[in-house]
Amino acid sequence: MSNLDNALGELREKRSHAQMEIDKLDQVISGIESLNGSPPVSSKTAQPKRIISAASRRKMALAQKARWANLRKSSQPTAVAKSTGLAPAKRKISAAGRKRIASAQRARWAKLKAEQKKAA
Repeated sequence: MSNLDNALGELREKRSHAQMEIDKLDQVISGIESLNGSPPVSSKTAQPKRIISAASRRKMALAQKARWANLRKSSQPTAVAKSTGLAPAKRKISAAGRKRIASAQRARWAKLKAEQKKAA
């Protein structure tokens, strides 16, 4: 057991030595970058990725759905549609409006085809 403890102690010592070397190199790099005028880039700013359990994600999702439900409930219009009372009535376009849109689209396509004929 003492051999394993000695080996573990040596490995930890090597790791701390290597960490000190990395810190020194980071200081030298940041000093050179400051002379160069570029902003320092720190590798320690990156946060480790959080691991969230499936149960916690489920709770978070349910809480968010409840928040959205409260928002929707509070922003309902006062005059609710006659149909079911759940959603406002769907807006429909008149026949005349559809004809205007269709004729304008046909005119756009005719113009495009005429330009293509000229080019060919």
